[in-house]
Amino acid sequence: MAHINGQKRRTKSILLLIILFSMAGFAIAQQKPSKSAPAPKPAAAPRPAAAAKPAARPAAGASRPAANASRPGAPGGARPGTATPGKPGATTGARPGTAAATRPGTAGGTKPGASAGAKPGTSAAAKPGGAAGAKAGATTGAKGGAAANAKAGGGTAAGGKAAGASASKGAARPAGGTSKVTAKGNTHNFNASGKKVSVETKSGMTINHGAHGERRFETRRRDGTRVVGYGHGRGYAERGYYRGGHPYMRRSYYYGGHSYAYAYRGYYYGGNPYYGYVPAVYYGPAYYGWAYNPWPAPVAYGWGWGGSPWYGYYGGYFAPAPVYPYPALWLTDYLLAANLQAAYEAQAAAGALNVPATADGQPAWGGGGDEAPTTLTPELKEKIAQEIKMQIAEEKEAAAHPDPAASAPVSSTAPAGEKTGPDETPAALDPNHRIFVVSQVVSSTNPDSTECSLSPGDILSRVDDTPDADNNVKVLVASSQKNDCAVGSQVPVSLQDLQDMHNDFRAKISEGLGKLAENQGKNGIPKGPPAASKPNPAGQAQPDLTVADTLKAQEGEAGQAEKEVQDAASDGGG
Repeated sequence: MAHINGQKRRTKSILLLIILFSMAGFAIAQQKPSKSAPAPKPAAAPRPAAAAKPAARPAAGASRPAANASRPGAPGGARPGTATPGKPGATTGARPGTAAATRPGTAGGTKPGASAGAKPGTSAAAKPGGAAGAKAGATTGAKGGAAANAKAGGGTAAGGKAAGASASKGAARPAGGTSKVTAKGNTHNFNASGKKVSVETKSGMTINHGAHGERRFETRRRDGTRVVGYGHGRGYAERGYYRGGHPYMRRSYYYGGHSYAYAYRGYYYGGNPYYGYVPAVYYGPAYYGWAYNPWPAPVAYGWGWGGSPWYGYYGGYFAPAPVYPYPALWLTDYLLAANLQAAYEAQAAAGALNVPATADGQPAWGGGGDEAPTTLTPELKEKIAQEIKMQIAEEKEAAAHPDPAASAPVSSTAPAGEKTGPDETPAALDPNHRIFVVSQVVSSTNPDSTECSLSPGDILSRVDDTPDADNNVKVLVASSQKNDCAVGSQVPVSLQDLQDMHNDFRAKISEGLGKLAENQGKNGIPKGPPAASKPNPAGQAQPDLTVADTLKAQEGEAGQAEKEVQDAASDGGG
């Protein structure tokens, strides 16, 4: 019995030892690392600090546009087709205060934890084959209305880089349209209704077709010159330079067998370069005051336009005021007449003048769209006159405080450092300036996405104070001619087109002030203080003596390209 009890005790002891050893082994096994699922190395994870650099220095993409935003003459200036996105909010072209298109709290546009927003295998958020944020195969910066770096848009500055003087003029295919490439590499673009709207030649020329039969040729030459022609020896060539460390542009015009030139000073907005007109002369303060204030009595002035073809053509759209109580209203009619006369001559040269009356019996010059004909009303002219008075006041102030750099020598070399122009809001977005007189044919779209155009002499009222993502600004069509965008409609116009209208407005007012001075004491205009004009050094620009030959050669090349496209289409090879 004792033997049996001892055996039971030994059995229990053995079982207890087995249990203790099992528990110890299980505890040890829990402490060993698993070989089947190694932890990721810390170095493999994206490092947010690296992506945060663009956000830490917003000036690299926004406030310092010279770094990447097509600084005139700088290596960073984008030529057509280079890697420079044109949408505001992208790395170059971001609006002021943004950091390379970043969202609040993100770094360089990236999501937290991502590496510079790039997908694996891409560069700087670009799709494969894209250019720094551009869609694959897209022309960077060529979105309709992009101010700078747009294909076939933009001005030129010293060094020959694109500089955004006239963007959004390119030959981008219209929405819903088609494009065809010929055997020789030329591309012609059609809108949704099948009408040819543009041609892009293999050599780099862009040919745009306007709604009223106009043609516009644009070429960028290797020496940096940008040439824009309208056919029949009309157009301009522009090239940049520097004065006092600031970018300027000389634009040499050739019209009616005569050449002349204007100077423009460059500056930046949202990373894009723009140019503002610089007057060639300033007048004395007393003369500016006389031109600003009312005359002692209303003036009945005879313009002598009665026998002019252009005046008869636009007779139902435009009529001079019967009397002029103040100079700004006289300048208003001078401005409008100059635009309408230029438009008439352009259409006549292109063989695109409408007959005096259309098939429906309405005058060819009448109100826009399908509306009944409208005239430039006295109320609308009054608004233009108020804009002119503000312009006179601003020019008087500028004359009293000239730019110290205006007398600096001209150079074709960019100054040291990255920044060559101030960041400032373009005059076209100044809240005090809302009325615009169209000076060149501009294409736009109606709210229903159908195309429409604006012609010289049409009047716009700016609605938006800031451009949209495509750098377009919404405007209200206050007055327009038949077949143009309808009166009362709101349509987008590129910021650069608005700035060009404002530049032309300023140039014509400056000319008009000179004409007004010549007419003092004549034809009912009262005598006033002497104009006391003096040259403005910054506004001096000598025309390029070769501009006429350049425009002639460009038109010849355009004719050959158009013929090649037509031949290819007729042979079924277009």
